[in-house]
Amino acid sequence: MTPSTPVADVAVIGGSGFYELLGDAHPVEVDTPYGKPSDTITVGAVGKRGVAFLPRHGRGHAIPAHKINYRANLWALRSLGVRQVLAPCAVGSLRPELGPGTVVVPDQLVDRTTARTQSYYDQGAVHVSFADPYCAHGRTAVLKAAAATGTEAQDGGTTVVIEGPRFSTRAESRWYAAQGWSLVNMTGHPEAVLARELALCYTSVALVTDLDAGLGAGEGVAQDEVFQVFAENIGKLKALVLETVGLLPEDRTCPCGQALEGLDLPWGLP
Repeated sequence: MTPSTPVADVAVIGGSGFYELLGDAHPVEVDTPYGKPSDTITVGAVGKRGVAFLPRHGRGHAIPAHKINYRANLWALRSLGVRQVLAPCAVGSLRPELGPGTVVVPDQLVDRTTARTQSYYDQGAVHVSFADPYCAHGRTAVLKAAAATGTEAQDGGTTVVIEGPRFSTRAESRWYAAQGWSLVNMTGHPEAVLARELALCYTSVALVTDLDAGLGAGEGVAQDEVFQVFAENIGKLKALVLETVGLLPEDRTCPCGQALEGLDLPWGLP
């Protein structure tokens, strides 16, 4: 289904442990040229804004990061009218001062994935600017929301996205940290670049769940540890995201909306 009129202008793509957001919402099934999105999209309202919520891994974390249909997810949201995307996610820390429970609003991304389809443009010479992968206005809204909710948030940082599903070796982790990068994650790419190819505003809201393997001794990162820390902080993260929705500008004046000037959207999307 692709509605003729928008049903939501903001989307939240929830990460690990973030399987629901909107209490009073209705499900919307969307088919795309790329297959089904990760799960049924639920649509509701936060204040005056129509909001669509999609669990990135599906409910119950059924889909691993390297198998997520990122193209279907972003296409489905755009087809519902979405133009601004908030993307809460779990991340590992590459810096000891960014401990578990810390919220980071990254401003840069490094792609270290190896086997993911990362573009809608399978034909022709099409190049889209990606120098600044996250929406500046969206980042400002998250930081304002953090201040309003009393949430301490780190402004800026680089997320390196790895293929998964395994965690990093100690050597890899130390190498990433030596580059000056702050966070490590498995889902931020190609999600961010596909959002840019659809001229969407995309903002990452990263919750640190662990110190990555290279930061100390011990057995390294464990999945149970990641899920536990996320569960302990999910209330704080939901409150931050909901507050951010109300602070996103209704009129987009950022460069994101002009990312495709002179290009056609894939499959004739509006």
